Amino acid sequence: MISIHGHEVLDMMDGNDYTESSLLDAIHKKFGTEARFHTCSNSDMNAKQLIIFLKAKGKFKPALADDSQFTVDVRKICRH
Repeated sequence: MISIHGHEVLDMMDGNDYTESSLLDAIHKKFGTEARFHTCSNSDMNAKQLIIFLKAKGKFKPALADDSQFTVDVRKICRH
């Protein structure tokens, strides 16, 4: 199975606001429910595990319009 880099999810998030549930739905819609993900420091994650990982790494920030939602903090996307 092909593994998708977490950057692709972060790039998808740019300009959009999500809850954890709506982000999970968006990931499943774009990449499929069986997709596996990796980052520079972790691998073999499903979408839910990736969301938890990215949140723990501080990759999200509160959405401006609704503080019950979040968006990607583009300053925290590594580009190597």
